[in-house]
Amino acid sequence: MKTFETEAGRVLVGRLERGDDMLDALTGLCKQNGITAGAVWAIGAIERGGVGYYDQQEGRYLENRFDSGMEIVALQGNISEKDGEVFLHCHVVLADREGRCFGGHLLEGNLAFACEFTITEYRGITLNRTGDPATGLMLW
Repeated sequence: MKTFETEAGRVLVGRLERGDDMLDALTGLCKQNGITAGAVWAIGAIERGGVGYYDQQEGRYLENRFDSGMEIVALQGNISEKDGEVFLHCHVVLADREGRCFGGHLLEGNLAFACEFTITEYRGITLNRTGDPATGLMLW
């Protein structure tokens, strides 16, 4: 088990513009503000997008894409560094018009219809992703 102790720093609260790629926009905001460790939450809706599922047997991500509007029931994630760059690892639950939910990794291409977010910076800590031999994933 690995644990880290940190303190909350700045908290950024805002909304994305309609049509913004959520992952790109949130990553860009973190870069602009020098946030390299933290947490992110969001709610709202997407015009189109998708979620990813990591197939543990195959060792690769599978994608489920949606071409219509979906509600963002919940989005949560963390902010760290991977290969010297700011990296957001986010999971999202999306709901269709019948209330069916689909969840997984937030993929590029989730275009915001409306998205309200909160980013909390962690101070005094560096979270670097490196290869984990037990899973084959890049983890803290």
